[in-house]
Formats: sequence, structure tokens, C-alpha cells
Amino acid sequence: MKTLKQGESVPDFTSKDEQGNTISLSDYKGKKLIVFFYPKASTPGCTNEACNLRDNYETLQAEGYELLGVSADSEKRQTNFKAKYKFPFPLLADEDKTVINAFGVWGPKKFMGREYDGIHRKTFLIDENGIVDRVIDKVKTKDHAAQILE
Repeated sequence: MKTLKQGESVPDFTSKDEQGNTISLSDYKGKKLIVFFYPKASTPGCTNEACNLRDNYETLQAEGYELLGVSADSEKRQTNFKAKYKFPFPLLADEDKTVINAFGVWGPKKFMGREYDGIHRKTFLIDENGIVDRVIDKVKTKDHAAQILE
């Protein structure tokens, strides 16, 4: 798993959001972007993380950030997740893992003694020129916005 690091360029990507809209990195040129990867929509940790970002969305926007959530869930699952919790930002349904692989967040994981491949919960702060400004590896799901703003 080769994860993007601080100072590296984010490869341009194109994926579909929960409504089937095409979203590309180039849509955010000239803007600061937070891309947060989460393992599975509607699971406790992912819900805590996304709700914390939702609750601090205006503060993050005031700092100049746009937000983009990404998982390998289907459009339908992302739509239900977004509707249930009223997220004001798009959720990419990256079923073919184009964006997940571009950022290098897919790889071996361990959970309850079982090993499997999956999405690593990471957040990338990207500057106006598409360069990784910061990577948050140890996401605090209930206090994630504070980690971003520190």
C-alpha cells in the first residue's frame, strides 16, 4: 500500500457521487479540499466521523475547505447514509476503487484477529494546487474536525 504523502501531487481522479454525478479532482482546483476515506457507510465509527464533519462544516468552510467523503459503498448505500444524517458534502461511491487506489488507502487490515483487505481510515488535506498538505493517519472519529483545524 503506497499512500500519498505530504508534498505529493494528488493524481487527477474522476468518480461518481451518491447521486451519480461525476466528480473530479479538477473540480476543486483553486480550493482547499478535505478528502476523508472511511471503511463503510452507516457503521458506528464512520457515522461518528462524518457527523462530526457535518456538525463543523461551516467552520471548515470558513477556513476555505471543501469536503469529499469516499468509500467503496454503492451509490444507493451512500445515498441512504447521506440522507439519514443530512450531510452537506458529496460522498463518492468508489466501487471500482479508482480514488481509493489513487490515494493508496486500500490494503491489509486486522480486525478481531481476522486479516483482510480494506479501506484504511485516513484523511488528506489538499491545497489549492492539488498537493497533499497533510495526512491524518490516526483519525479521531468523534473529534475529527478539531484534528483538521489544529
